[in-house]
Amino acid sequence: MEGWIILGIIAALIVWLITIYNGLVARKNEYKNAFAQIDVQLKRRHELIPNLVNTAKGYLKHEQETLDRVISARNSAAQVLEKAMSTLNPGDIASLGNAEQALTSALGGLNVVVEAYPDLKADSTMLQVMEELSSTENRVAAARQCYNDAVMVFNVYRQSFPNNIVAGKTGFTQDAALLEFEDKAEIQKAPEVKF
Repeated sequence: MEGWIILGIIAALIVWLITIYNGLVARKNEYKNAFAQIDVQLKRRHELIPNLVNTAKGYLKHEQETLDRVISARNSAAQVLEKAMSTLNPGDIASLGNAEQALTSALGGLNVVVEAYPDLKADSTMLQVMEELSSTENRVAAARQCYNDAVMVFNVYRQSFPNNIVAGKTGFTQDAALLEFEDKAEIQKAPEVKF
């Protein structure tokens, strides 16, 4: 009889450990999936920027430096996004936040320049691309919030006792990284596009 009790306790312990491990895997996959949504939206954003620059080029012949800055920031952000998507490690996620903030700043500089060109502000292609970009910025913000929520759930689950013991023994030794932007106040509101 005593042997059955010990066997029952061991079986319950094994089921309990498996449940914790499976919970860690499930939550990790949830934040990875949420990051994939950010990846989709940021790639869409990155694809729109050349259209924006090409539309503006005809009007902004004397503003090549501004256009080059936008394209350079876009290319840098696209490279960092690819690396972050493949690793999801905290350093790459932080680099992505910084690269996207630099791109947002470069786009802000372009918006300032566009203000000085009434014909460009009235161009239907420019209006359409800017509207698409603004819509995409809203999608990025929503996807980022979903990702950060999934990261928080994973981190709380991983850090909770006794899950932290199982996590440490099974390779879940690091918290997932939040995707944060340098200027939180600026990124929390939709970018302002003026024409």
